[in-house]
Amino acid sequence: MAIRVMLVDDQVLLRTGFRMVLAAQPDMEVVAEAGDGAEAVEILRSTAVDVVLMDVRMPRLDGVEATRRIRARTDPPKVLILTTFDLDEYAFSGLKAGASGFMLKDVPPGELLSAIRSVHSGDAVVAPSTTRRLLDRFSPMLPSGRKEPQDKHVEKLTGREREVMMLVAQGLSNGEIAARLVLSEATVKTHVGRILTKLGLRDRVQVVVLAYETGLVRAGGGTG
Repeated sequence: MAIRVMLVDDQVLLRTGFRMVLAAQPDMEVVAEAGDGAEAVEILRSTAVDVVLMDVRMPRLDGVEATRRIRARTDPPKVLILTTFDLDEYAFSGLKAGASGFMLKDVPPGELLSAIRSVHSGDAVVAPSTTRRLLDRFSPMLPSGRKEPQDKHVEKLTGREREVMMLVAQGLSNGEIAARLVLSEATVKTHVGRILTKLGLRDRVQVVVLAYETGLVRAGGGTG
């Protein structure tokens, strides 16, 4: 079955460009479009969608709040935040709101298609190193409000799981972690899955966000 995609952006020309790229793919179908977050939330009440490409700066309801409302639903679609370099702080907020990642609006078509397929299969789409650069820049401006000691968030983890979590948060892929720890990639993937389960997180993007929010990893890539 084709991946059902929804385009949410207040710029008609951008939606048209994305639609043309997606329409050329045999495994994708644009099933809905919206010009702002409020319209998107309303359309999703009656339209089945797998992946939402979500702009952040829109009238009436921005993409961050729209993402939060969409992801709060039962069995919601995945959300990819669309951003530009000067709006990266919105992308950070979007990740916290439940998005599976973010893409730049001028992303090459091949990368966009790959990202949509990855999100649809349940993966986080942004390269961990890209996420880390974003968090390095903006996490000091976005206090989480968490009051618990940082160790409380990871006390359920084994020593090896905590080690893997730190490397995920520092921007390493599963393959890079495997090489660093002299493990198989499958073993690293198992560790990451257990970390997500124990900490109640959705994907590795949330692992990175949690590590920065709690001070386990500091801006600049150091560990706490």
